[in-house]
Order: sequence, then structure tokens, then C-alpha cells
Amino acid sequence: MTLLETKNLTRAFGGVVAVNNVDFQCEKGEVTGLIGPNGAGKTTFFNDITGLDKPTCGRVIFDGEDITGLPPYRIARKGIARTFQNIRLFKELTVIENVLIGLHFKLGGNPRFVAGMRSFLFMGKEREEMVERAYRALDFLGMSDKANELAKNLPYGHQRELEIARALASDPKLIFLDEPAAGMNPNETASLVGLIRRIKDKGISIVLIEHDMKLVMTICDSIVVLNYGNKIASGTPEQVRSNPLVIRAYLGGEGND
Repeated sequence: MTLLETKNLTRAFGGVVAVNNVDFQCEKGEVTGLIGPNGAGKTTFFNDITGLDKPTCGRVIFDGEDITGLPPYRIARKGIARTFQNIRLFKELTVIENVLIGLHFKLGGNPRFVAGMRSFLFMGKEREEMVERAYRALDFLGMSDKANELAKNLPYGHQRELEIARALASDPKLIFLDEPAAGMNPNETASLVGLIRRIKDKGISIVLIEHDMKLVMTICDSIVVLNYGNKIASGTPEQVRSNPLVIRAYLGGEGND
């Protein structure tokens, strides 16, 4: 059953069309890969769905509801969480505080939430419920023993995992992972593959941007390929791997997302 669908999704910046009439589907309980050369429009596509940007035209349908153009906190409330291409942690806050920040949309998406984080941690019953949820996410990743460490003191791989813990704490139906293996060593990447499988086993769907093709081919149920904002292929990993348009795009792709 389809959980997320885009119809003719387009994002133009002046005369540059970063995402061009893209039809996309993510099925419930599956891992969907979104791949393409640098500059293909992958991160822009993520941003248009998760509310960090607004599509020029087209629709985003999530769990049967049109969420096109909603602000990020409302999209999070619907059940979509995400991580980012570059690590976005609050390095001077603790691990548990970083996870709690991912729950700010429960308080209405107040933009001054981060500034009030220290006060928030003493809000009684609501605080207890959110801290419990945050610890569950850390337990799932095996990081609860690091709850009171500063985020900046974590090894790189654990910083990446902390971002995923923050996403999981919101009890999402769908998680967008934007290059989660970037900068990881082989051991960290292997651990990430295991984590993605465990998230899938929980019934959470995943859409994954990743340049590590071994990881993509190993973990994804289906793959969509973008090139210069256009969808050029979709299908199983086997179908995509042998598609001549995909091979040509990777041999000649240039630019940045």
C-alpha cells in the first residue's frame, strides 16, 4: 500500500528547474532509495516534501492526505521525520536534549523552543512523557548510556545515529534519511545497514538518499533515479542497476545538490 506519493512535483528557481514533474511512490514498510548524480535535485525533492521548501507546482500525498506546502512542524505531526545531509546537532547540548529538540512540534512548533530548552526539561508530566520517549529512541540505538554526554563529544558515527534517534523519537510513519552514510567508515556503514533494517522491522517506512551504491543495492526494496531534476528510472535494485539511462547519468553527472 502506498504511503507517500508525489504527483508532477516541480520546483523551479527562476529559470532553473531543480525538480521537474516528478511522480514518486513509497510503499508502507519498505525502504525506497532516491539516487542520482550530484545536482540531480534529490535534496530539493526532500525539502519540498518535508516543508523546508515549497514546490512550484504538483502535489504531495501522505497517508491519503494532501500535505503540499504545509510547514515542517505540521508535516512532522502527520508522521514524517528526517535527517540532513550535513549533521545538524546542537553540539553544546547533551544527547538527550538533542533528542528532545526533535519533539518540539508537540508544543506547536514554537521557534523559540530551543532557547527555552533548559526550562522545558522541568515541565512536569509533559516533560516525563517526552523524556521517556527520547530514552526509548536512544535505547533502540544502544545509546542510552550516552544520554548525558555532550553531542560534540560523540564519535562521528554516533553523531549520525543521534540524528536518527531524534527522528525516531517522534514516532514517525516515514523517515527521510539524507546521505546517512556520508563520511562513515566501513564498520559504521555496516552498523547503519543493520539499523535501517531494524527500523524497517518496526514497520517504519524509509526514503533514503545515498551515494554508497553497495548500501543502496543491499538495503532498498525499490529505487527511483533522478538526473537534472527528472525521474529517469524506477524499479527494483536489479532493474535500476542495469538501466542504460542510469549508467549514462552516473558516468556523466556533474554539479551539486
